[in-house]
Amino acid sequence: MLKSMKKRIKSNKKKVSMALVLGLSASLAMTGCSNNDSAKTDPSEKAVFNETGLPIVDKEVTLHIVSPKAPLAPDYSEMVIFDRLQEATNVKIKWNNIPGDGYQEKKNLMLASGDLPDAFYASGFSDHDLVQYGQNGTIIPLEELIDKYAPNLKKLFEQRPDLKKVVTAPDGHIYSLPRAEEMDLIGMPNIMFINKTWLEKLGLEMPTNLEEYHDVLKAFKEKDPNGNGKQDEIGLTFWYNGWCGNEGDLIGLFGLPDAPFEADHRVVRDGKVIYAAIQPEFKEAIKYYNRWVKEGLIDPEVVTQKTEQLFAKGKTQDPILGSFIWWENTEVVGADRVKDYVVMPPLKGKDGKIVIGRSNYSEYGRDAFVITSANKNPEVTMRWVDELYEPKMSAQINWGPIGEIYEEDANGMLVNKELPAGVAMGELRQKVAPGGPFAVLKDHFGKVVDMEPRAKERLQILDQYYKPYMVQENYPSIFFSPEELEVINTIEPEIKAFVKQKEAQWLVEGGIEKEWDAYVKQLNDMGLDKLMKVYQKGLDRYNKQ
Repeated sequence: MLKSMKKRIKSNKKKVSMALVLGLSASLAMTGCSNNDSAKTDPSEKAVFNETGLPIVDKEVTLHIVSPKAPLAPDYSEMVIFDRLQEATNVKIKWNNIPGDGYQEKKNLMLASGDLPDAFYASGFSDHDLVQYGQNGTIIPLEELIDKYAPNLKKLFEQRPDLKKVVTAPDGHIYSLPRAEEMDLIGMPNIMFINKTWLEKLGLEMPTNLEEYHDVLKAFKEKDPNGNGKQDEIGLTFWYNGWCGNEGDLIGLFGLPDAPFEADHRVVRDGKVIYAAIQPEFKEAIKYYNRWVKEGLIDPEVVTQKTEQLFAKGKTQDPILGSFIWWENTEVVGADRVKDYVVMPPLKGKDGKIVIGRSNYSEYGRDAFVITSANKNPEVTMRWVDELYEPKMSAQINWGPIGEIYEEDANGMLVNKELPAGVAMGELRQKVAPGGPFAVLKDHFGKVVDMEPRAKERLQILDQYYKPYMVQENYPSIFFSPEELEVINTIEPEIKAFVKQKEAQWLVEGGIEKEWDAYVKQLNDMGLDKLMKVYQKGLDRYNKQ
């Protein structure tokens, strides 16, 4: 299918080329070009570098770029979107695509040996990598190149100063380029769904607080709403410490919404970093929900199940789920049963108020692209990658190109094409969209690109039910120094493993009151205070930038 698409697109090569030039960088095309600098791929080859406009060089230049790729993705040299970019810019990319599973090892071997490409795309550089290889000269600082040759990035940083903070290292340099997808969805990935059909069958009202919710779950468990004569109903299940569908807002009903993804528990209140899992609210909540486990209202497998087991419980022959926490109901219960489940409006907490937590996930990433010291054409490279930050191009880099995923409506906005029969969007996206350096901002949706229907639905749910009650603060994506990272990487893994194990134990077996003081003391002995000071220092620095 991809080959046939590519053939059709290439048959309109001239038309596509003109559309690309206009769509990729209309502003650049209008500014003309100059020949003030030169670029070369090797000592014997020189090309004329155009500081503005397209093409970027008059004579084709080749860049060697290393990138990981998704399992279903072809070599990037076969991707239509890069063919179009080459045609418009005169910059050819010789890709070294490495499967994601072995990428980090091979990347590290290249860095250790000094056998460097011109750049790493979707680099996978950790914060430690960026500072270490930036300060020893393996990768180069980019701020001057951005200032001179990257109008799309400069505009992006003006629009989103926080995004510039994300990529600015503690030493003040920018060693890598960003990725941004502002869909406003990941701040709250814990939507609670409840079986409306069972509520109606049992004559129950939608619960509004913990006590009412308890009574509903008890009725679900004991009154056989699926009518199969078995007590196989599960009142509530979720993904323990998961990135979505986790127990954070159940803890929040006791006054402190938690961020428990992989035992993070790092929340911010009034500018102060708090470790939620040593707060009195956490202790009270776990003690309370242990009672629900003993009553059979919470799934007894909740602390051990993987997502595939959770999904399977939503699709059993007889429905068994009374309520669940996830970020999309269809994923859990399937398309045929989804009409039975509705969003449960946020419950009032123990103090009678509704408070919804905010995750620590960031819609920004900082390792999308780095340029190495081996690159003889950094100006050409910066101009090439800057094209990916043109809004319409960014949407295509993230989701797929015109002709494969999108078509343009009468206003030039990218709208989703109807998928071929039997083709799943997630799989097709891996085959046609490389990801990496791009920025799709909130105000691009509805103007530059139409949002996916599933994303629209989630956003409507968040706007209606959750955002009016969400806390304002979370812990941002902070660029730590190597010294700070040394403290974090030394202390935090053991603390996370310990807290995750104790929370699971207390939730299922009880005993939190008896062990609480010793637990808090052990965490401090393990270095929790020192760890929190590092996180507070990082937050203070971030807020001052």
